[in-house]
Amino acid sequence: MSDAGGKGGSSVSDEEWERFLRDPLTGAAEAPVEPSARARAVERRLRERPGEPEGWRTYSPARPRRKKGRYVAGLVAAAALLAVAFFPQQLVSWFGGGGGDGQDGAPLAAESGRPREAPGAEPALRPTVDEPFRGSPAARWADGAAGITVPAAKATGWMDAAQVERVLRQSRDFLVAAGLDSHVLRGERPTKAIALLNPHQKDVQEYLRTALSSKTPTAKTDPLLLFSRFRPQQARLVGDVVKTRGRLTYREGKRGAVEVTADVTFVYPVTAAGDSGGDAEVVRTIARREVVMSWDDPAKVITEPGTMSLVSYALDMTNGGCSAPTGYFVPPFDTADEQLTDKSRKLDPYDRSKPIDASNGTAATGNDCTAATRS
Repeated sequence: MSDAGGKGGSSVSDEEWERFLRDPLTGAAEAPVEPSARARAVERRLRERPGEPEGWRTYSPARPRRKKGRYVAGLVAAAALLAVAFFPQQLVSWFGGGGGDGQDGAPLAAESGRPREAPGAEPALRPTVDEPFRGSPAARWADGAAGITVPAAKATGWMDAAQVERVLRQSRDFLVAAGLDSHVLRGERPTKAIALLNPHQKDVQEYLRTALSSKTPTAKTDPLLLFSRFRPQQARLVGDVVKTRGRLTYREGKRGAVEVTADVTFVYPVTAAGDSGGDAEVVRTIARREVVMSWDDPAKVITEPGTMSLVSYALDMTNGGCSAPTGYFVPPFDTADEQLTDKSRKLDPYDRSKPIDASNGTAATGNDCTAATRS
């Protein structure tokens, strides 16, 4: 018992042994148990180990293994995020995100570049007075000016960034004044839009005089090339919302000018002027315009502050009339479905993946009985 008393590593103190020896009767009943050599060795090692020791008979459960499924789930989640980032429109069509008729679908993100393809097919549902964009990709487009994307401005040509930002805003103002102004849509003179045009650009000023005064415009003097107009006696807008989708881009042009290009599609739901019932036929007239505007350096080009020169303008139009130009959109009420049987070219008016196929820089492809494959 040389290790007794706690000096040799035993857990039994000297006082306990002495009490046991003095009172053998009690000690027999309550004699301390001398730990085994193995227990003393384990206790010694635990005392020498830093930190809070575990009991030598305690149980430490095994650490659970990580499941392979977690890695698989992580990869699937990463792939889903990439799919949403790069193919949002396809995912919407796969999983029915269009809300059936497109009315309940989430609005599309702003158009920041030319799409790679036309939007997917929508359910073949006719528009109504209450839902004039039903069955159309335009149901998820923005309203009015909000659908025209304006890029960030940076110094270009003769302008600094602040000046570029201002002319981009004015370029959008021109599109709004020409294609969304309620007075212009009713056939009134596009005064606000004309105020943004360089009064010293002779060819454009001649076009404006002829287009807005002639009762028999030609394909090259048709005011529809720049302005959206309906005869109030023939058609009226359904509600006060026109859907739009498009964007502005810019670059340095001739003589250091800032050249802004607009590519915007306008969707106008209309009914016949005398048809005001809830079951009235709704026709969507769709106009896509490409307008190139030059904001010139006044030191190099004769111009007026706050005005721009037109480089080119072109129009693609469907459901706006197939007869000779009248200067107004002429929706094909009661005959909209018959246009597809015409021998004219067919056009998906919602396909913005290709530029307008204009015959020249200032003429339109409209008023040539272009038939819409959908509206």
